[in-house]
Amino acid sequence: MKIEFAASAGAAPVLAVMAHEGRSLAGAGVQLDAATGGALSRAMNASRFTGAKNSTQVVAGVSGCDAATVVITGAGQAGQVDDLALEAAAGAAYHAVKMSGADVLAIDVSHLSAQQAARAAFAARLAAYRFLKYRTTLRPEKTPSIDTIRIVAADPKAAQVVYDADFAPVAEAIEFSRDLVSEPANILYPEEYARRVKALETLGLEVEVLGEKELEKLGFRTLLAVGQGSVRDSQVAIMKWNGGNKGDRPIAFVGKGVCFDTGGISIKPAEGMEEMKWDMGGSAAVVGLMHALAGRKAKVNAVGVIGLVENMPDGNAIRPGDVVETLSGQTVEILNTDAEGRLVLADCLWYTQERFKPKFMVDLATLTGAMIVSLGLEYAGVFTNSDELAENIGKAAPKVGENVWRMPIPAIYERHIDSPIADVKNMGNGRAGGSITAALFLQRFTNGVPWAHIDIAPTAWVKDSKNPTVPDGAVGWGVRTLDRMVRDAYEG
Repeated sequence: MKIEFAASAGAAPVLAVMAHEGRSLAGAGVQLDAATGGALSRAMNASRFTGAKNSTQVVAGVSGCDAATVVITGAGQAGQVDDLALEAAAGAAYHAVKMSGADVLAIDVSHLSAQQAARAAFAARLAAYRFLKYRTTLRPEKTPSIDTIRIVAADPKAAQVVYDADFAPVAEAIEFSRDLVSEPANILYPEEYARRVKALETLGLEVEVLGEKELEKLGFRTLLAVGQGSVRDSQVAIMKWNGGNKGDRPIAFVGKGVCFDTGGISIKPAEGMEEMKWDMGGSAAVVGLMHALAGRKAKVNAVGVIGLVENMPDGNAIRPGDVVETLSGQTVEILNTDAEGRLVLADCLWYTQERFKPKFMVDLATLTGAMIVSLGLEYAGVFTNSDELAENIGKAAPKVGENVWRMPIPAIYERHIDSPIADVKNMGNGRAGGSITAALFLQRFTNGVPWAHIDIAPTAWVKDSKNPTVPDGAVGWGVRTLDRMVRDAYEG
């Protein structure tokens, strides 16, 4: 998608203008309505369009307008065009005409600031994302025709500067994260995933990849146990961004990267198993975040660590009842090989705190189906030993339209993961509190470092998106929340 900023719509065949609730046109819409003899007002009044957020009215063939089609896009209440309302307006405008046959959509936000104009471009770009890499027979009429978004701004140069510095790097990072999650597992296996991360060194990241020999030598026995049933070698990728003061302790992010999860010997039901290609969504969020920090030259020192494995039911796979030793020295009894993500994270968390001595750690994982039972499909669960982290995550998420809810991790539930023959077992007693006992398991490998675990099982993938900037499929969930948290709370 080409993004450009201009002082006018030019010859764009489609023009989008904004309206507020109560059918109140804003900015260029007011002038256009007057120039067309009230055609836009008549169209609104003759329809159910009210100007509500995430709504549109398409008006074609308006006399007195250079554009063949006008899209009136709702921005919610007048005087309250907040960031998310603006993003919804720009995204909804794109979706209203993406299949129209027109190639250019001009979105007139000339009554808004350069920052807001840049945000409109960002939203339209996210709305236009589609993963079409493997579609070879799509007919043209089934493919979006809009290939250029022209943002009409009062100061196009200023808007371009803001977009290039603050918004484009994050959009690119979200797209990269969505691509990772969308890839099939026969393409994106651990070694290929690590190669793609290594390629991000062009952004200024330092990337180190540990293969199985290095991991065995270091003692990543639990992570390796998860992957030992696969013909694909397990990997750990480490990303470092040094944008802060030299010597400052980094902030750290850890991601579960199970490139495909069959459940192992405790195999999953066949129905829906194809979706387990996105069981690496937590790692994709971490990669996306590091991509964003490097892209916008964030003034912070940060580390990202992702554990990359496949969980397969081979003759060499781990079995229920096996006991494995973790990098920390603690032993784990495996009761269910489908509770594998926490085994990957256990070694990665311990390694991260031991090697990098971070200020805090945040891990992200599509960890438990129980999280969906608890919160549905709109919220990710946050488990943490730090009120500061809970507050900072909780403030950042709603600003970017991602929902989180803090969950309890009561010590009284620790008894549910006590093992009779090892230090801990990898699941609790039955289905009760499954997300909580998973978080308590992870906490045993944080060594008292301030830490938050975000279970993104409900939010990593969407089948019927109601958010115009999030198409169906991979969301890239967490990239925006963590980037905003870092901006607001941790950059120097």
